[in-house]
Amino acid sequence: MVKSTLHEAEHTDLPVDPMRESLFVIHMEPMGDVSRPSSLDADALGFMCGLEIHQQLATGKLHSRMPSQLYEFGIEDIPEHWRISERRLRASQGESGEIDVAARFEQRRNRTFVYVQPPNAGLIELDEAPPLRHDSEAVDVVLMMSAMLEAKPAPSLQTMRKTVVDGSNTSGFQRTTLVSTNGNLRTEGGDVGISVICLEEDSARKLQSKSTSEGEIVTYTLDRLGLPLVEIATEPDITSPEHAKQSALALGSLLRDTRMVRRGLGSIRQDLNVSIACGDRVEIKGCQDLDWIPRIIQVEMARQLHMYRMANLLRKQANLPLLPPDRKDTEVTIENRVAMAARSRLPMEIQDIAVPLSACESTIVRDAISNGSSTLAVRLPGFSGKLGSKELDSEGSQLPRLGRELASAAKLAGVAGIFHSDELPAYGISMNDVNAIKEFLKISKDDAFAFCVAPHWQAKLAMEAVILRSRMAYHRIPKEVRNVIIRKGQPEDGTTSALRPLPGGARMYPETDIPIQEITTERWEEICANLPLSSEERMERLSTLDISPNQAEAILNAEMDDILFDGIEGELSLPAKAWASALLESGISNIPALSVAVHLREEGVITKDGIEPLVKSSESSKPADMIEWMTSEASLRGFVPADSTEVERAVEEVLEDKSEIVNEKGMSSMGPLMGVVMAKLGGSADGKIVSKILREKISEMVEK
Repeated sequence: MVKSTLHEAEHTDLPVDPMRESLFVIHMEPMGDVSRPSSLDADALGFMCGLEIHQQLATGKLHSRMPSQLYEFGIEDIPEHWRISERRLRASQGESGEIDVAARFEQRRNRTFVYVQPPNAGLIELDEAPPLRHDSEAVDVVLMMSAMLEAKPAPSLQTMRKTVVDGSNTSGFQRTTLVSTNGNLRTEGGDVGISVICLEEDSARKLQSKSTSEGEIVTYTLDRLGLPLVEIATEPDITSPEHAKQSALALGSLLRDTRMVRRGLGSIRQDLNVSIACGDRVEIKGCQDLDWIPRIIQVEMARQLHMYRMANLLRKQANLPLLPPDRKDTEVTIENRVAMAARSRLPMEIQDIAVPLSACESTIVRDAISNGSSTLAVRLPGFSGKLGSKELDSEGSQLPRLGRELASAAKLAGVAGIFHSDELPAYGISMNDVNAIKEFLKISKDDAFAFCVAPHWQAKLAMEAVILRSRMAYHRIPKEVRNVIIRKGQPEDGTTSALRPLPGGARMYPETDIPIQEITTERWEEICANLPLSSEERMERLSTLDISPNQAEAILNAEMDDILFDGIEGELSLPAKAWASALLESGISNIPALSVAVHLREEGVITKDGIEPLVKSSESSKPADMIEWMTSEASLRGFVPADSTEVERAVEEVLEDKSEIVNEKGMSSMGPLMGVVMAKLGGSADGKIVSKILREKISEMVEK
């Protein structure tokens, strides 16, 4: 909708943009209540969303032929004999001759990186030897996924280096290879295009981050570095927050259908690319719990809408041209003019406020100063009342506020946080302290201030970040990578914090150590001819067996349906129900030995109680040898089932002793008496035989 006259524009109480007067139009402002994120209209706000999935593959490492084993050690559990290395990294120019903006940012954080070398990390992980060719199995798995997503394979694999300067890669880059493009994912809410499918290395795992007076020391372990990841990026075809969840579920299910992906915490990571028309694209990482995806998106939409309105409020106050509601209408010349004005209003002036805080009784401030930290502050002209204080929306999440964005920017320097005037007095900082700071900084009633207490280098970097982020407040939200805020293993409330600037094209350049690998037509056709069954096809196949629906669902969720059919259709011809129960209940990983034990139990050779100890003791891998060994060992250990005569005798003795229970409960006494008989037989009887004889004997007593 468009308003056509300056008079109408003035009627809205918004200043007329002098640089746009000749257009005689002003667009309708985006509507929506940021205090109720779930009520925001995605279509009306120009919502766009794409999904990125990073899934670990169940193969060896991508370029080193090392096993993909993870050691679940904390920093305090690291064995003393593991090698430790220390490095500092710097950003370098990419293929375009430019240094990537994200890499440049990371370099300024003044960090030292310590690397712990576990047994599955060698010279390649340490970047002391060149990488090997791609793991062939990993390539086949990603080609299989490409075919399942109807994507078109690249004719050859050209590995690229993607600059990473946060220390998570010892080389300073991540190796990534484009495998296919232009795929399609089918979801309940409509098809979603697949932009690219890549094969890349996973990063090292962070163990600890420690701040010192000289800089930050970050410790990584290299067990995860080099694990193969498939990266799948969708087109921005996701139409709503709920559709994003549907898409993540559909994609995750498809990947699991391959039976070639790792399972467990951290094995899959979902990133969201989200924007609304009046905002801009941000990449949100850490969306592990799919149920939270709609909420995280809604909160981000509210944040972008709030920051757009804040930018126009600041512009109106400074008599600057307003932002148009759609970023497509942004004019570079106007934004340059606004940027110059913001720099003028917010100069890079950082002051030490130790003097006005000399009498401060805040424990946080006093302890930090006594430890040699600096107290650095900045003036924020015109920002009084605009930074905000902590308030919750109607759905329990923190409302978006500029002060939180400034704190988020400062924390990237490693500080715990900042103090700002809109939330003071608080935290032990009194009104007298606030007034002293205002007087020292020459703060007017329209101005705000922010300060932090940290080692000098860190406090200075944090305050620089606050000024830069305050200048950005005059514009649309910055394109950046953000993290979901996690508390106790799950999202706190769906809000996010800044992680780093959104990387640009300068971070990519060719990897010269790995030869280009051709994807032949024959290899692709063989992959396409041997695609795995889908979840629906697997469930349909399970429905033909004599097992309960609950068993079928549990078997499918545990990805044991192929193992189930191997046992049923294999040489031992295991009964479906007994084999399914054994797989679900035993927790035994030695499947060949378990199948032999179940076979012998069904044949009446060993007891149920003998399955677990015999399987755990089994060393042979040949079925014939295991059958012979378990049969002999069952006899020696007393795991041979009692014969029917012995069972019948035990049942009669129990019924004679417990006749009053039978007289009172009739056939309902089966349950309690079954356990008594089994205990009397010492676990040597087959439960089915005991049940049959006990039922017959109780029935005879009841009929009398």
